[in-house]
Amino acid sequence: MSKSIRAIGCHPQPGSPARMASVRWALASLSLSMLMPSLDTSIANAGLPVLAEAFGASFQQVQWIVLAYLLAITALIVSVGRLGDLLGRRRLLLAGIVIFSSASIACGVAPTLWLLLVARAAQGVGAAIMMALSVALVGETVAKERAGSAMGLLGTMSAIGTTLGPSFGGFLIAGFGWRTIFLVNLPLGLLNFLLARRWLPLDRRESNAARVRFDPAGTSFLAIALVAYALAMTVGAGHFGSLNIALLSAAVCGVGLFVRAEMRTTSPLVHPAMLRDSSLTVGLGASALVATVMMATLVVGPFYLSRALSLGSTAVGLALSIGPLAAALAGVPAGHLVDHVGAHRMRTIGLAGMAAGCCVLSLLPASFGIAGYLMPIVLITVSYALFQAANNTVIMMGTRTDRRGVVSGMLNLSRNLGLITGAAVMGAVFAHASAAVDVTTANPAAVAAGMRGTFAVAATLIGVALAISAAAHAFPRPGGADVLAGAPDRA
Repeated sequence: MSKSIRAIGCHPQPGSPARMASVRWALASLSLSMLMPSLDTSIANAGLPVLAEAFGASFQQVQWIVLAYLLAITALIVSVGRLGDLLGRRRLLLAGIVIFSSASIACGVAPTLWLLLVARAAQGVGAAIMMALSVALVGETVAKERAGSAMGLLGTMSAIGTTLGPSFGGFLIAGFGWRTIFLVNLPLGLLNFLLARRWLPLDRRESNAARVRFDPAGTSFLAIALVAYALAMTVGAGHFGSLNIALLSAAVCGVGLFVRAEMRTTSPLVHPAMLRDSSLTVGLGASALVATVMMATLVVGPFYLSRALSLGSTAVGLALSIGPLAAALAGVPAGHLVDHVGAHRMRTIGLAGMAAGCCVLSLLPASFGIAGYLMPIVLITVSYALFQAANNTVIMMGTRTDRRGVVSGMLNLSRNLGLITGAAVMGAVFAHASAAVDVTTANPAAVAAGMRGTFAVAATLIGVALAISAAAHAFPRPGGADVLAGAPDRA
């Protein structure tokens, strides 16, 4: 019976116990594939001071342990999504789990910092595969009317990984040493591989698969552009100098070459017609704007809590965990709401909730204390969970089956670029609004003013996302519908 459960087109009847068990175990695998990469993003941060001491390196040098991982994900997530469309998503996801787990072992036994950086980049390759294909496989695993619940579950697992990382990493380092923050992925990876191999649906070979080729030129130009942009936003420790300008110029040139390559090839990585579909472009744009705003909570929060509200380091850590915890708890209920109320409507409600929370923070006096800060933060993060579940459902369920990998990669990329941009831009807004030479030594009133200014800008960005989302839903322009949901590519 196991073969019949796994085979495409030979599933048990919908609603049968065998079918329900198959879906549950498949979702368990996809959940682990979201949990592991998000956990490794935040767990490494907890180990940076210890790693600096272990390798006799500066803080700037060990920061590349995080950066190498994020750059690999950013550069490759669209390309690996497309590879999944061509080679088979289940097959490539299994390979991604093996790459991620093997690279985790290499990280855990690395004798030098540069070998650890190489292993972290390889880990990022596996993470990109897992993140892109987990979302893409939802459409092949659950019925369309349950897609919102599945998206909410994946969002919950991502939030849990991000929330759990620092505390879990600290526990492992204190009890067993820094190497265990990487080696812990081995049992998780083994479990995930067994679940995915047993329960994920077999890959379906599309009739045109043999005629569709990979796009190496477009892939290379896009990777160069994305890495250059990510570096432009992160190097320089907050100072935008000549190196940043050169990297940003390289990113612009890379985008130009990428567009030129896509217009000329018969099997593009990102079909130009896809970007004429308002549902896709609005969803990606809104995702980037929302991620930019969410980064503001991470940039501003520690300074506001410690300097404006005078909280100690333990209290700051606990307060910062409230938002991600709220998002994790809200993920599954948000998915159920999407299924029962409608994805477009719940996306609008999620954006409206985020805008309201940002507006409250932009007007908040410090005299309201910790409760006055946390209540709007909880509203923002819960609304973010609702937006994520709804936006992912709108995009992925409107995408043709053999394009779900690349579109899932684009969706993850938009969020990554928003986070990267938010770290640089919202940090600069915070520094400017506080009118302080150095925010780390600014007085409480200046930090409070910086917080209010930052969230005023954040509210404006969410307002833009809300406006374009509402306009796209009211006046759809399905220019790319042939690519997203209809005719196959022509090689």
